[in-house]
Amino acid sequence: MNLNSRLFDRIRTRPRRAEDASSTAAAATTCEHPGCAEQGAFRAPKGRRQEGQYWNFCLEHVRAYNQSYNYFNGMSDNDVAAYQKDATTGHRPTWSMGVNPATREAMRTRRATGKDADASEIDDSFGLFGARTHQTRTAPDDDARPRLSSTAIRALDQLGLDAGVDAVTIKARYKLLVKRFHPDANGGDRSFEERLQEILQAYNTLKAIGLV
Repeated sequence: MNLNSRLFDRIRTRPRRAEDASSTAAAATTCEHPGCAEQGAFRAPKGRRQEGQYWNFCLEHVRAYNQSYNYFNGMSDNDVAAYQKDATTGHRPTWSMGVNPATREAMRTRRATGKDADASEIDDSFGLFGARTHQTRTAPDDDARPRLSSTAIRALDQLGLDAGVDAVTIKARYKLLVKRFHPDANGGDRSFEERLQEILQAYNTLKAIGLV
């Protein structure tokens, strides 16, 4: 790559002559502080309502100016607060969103009467909140169910039951299995005795846990 190529001279963003002229103009400017004859090489903003305009000071006087500079000088406390509030949006206008007059009046009435909006009163024309509303309603019932340990789940499996059954179902299932595998119900046949012991142990486990 030839660094001395003329192509590099063409991609300058600012001609050297313009830079030299700017430097010469800055050096020729006299400090605008009264009675100062030094070069005004440092700019300082003139203040509110004169945005984009600057004083030209020397180093000593620009430091003194910056220490005493107050953009809000002459403004009341309320005006300063309003300016700071508008500054959060870049001093651009803002508009309220999402509430029409009828809805706003209905919300005020509910707050005044202490009534909260019922799910049936929500206008869900596009069905955006249907699934979430259903989930919200069913969540407390799911959370209310006790979390079963692996031992309890294994005991229910021994009885042929799934998690979530109530005590009445467990007792009924236990009685049915005992009658089915008891030797007296099988003409004295003890080939099911091991299975009967598993059923008894599973039921006692569930009873100890408190599910029965």
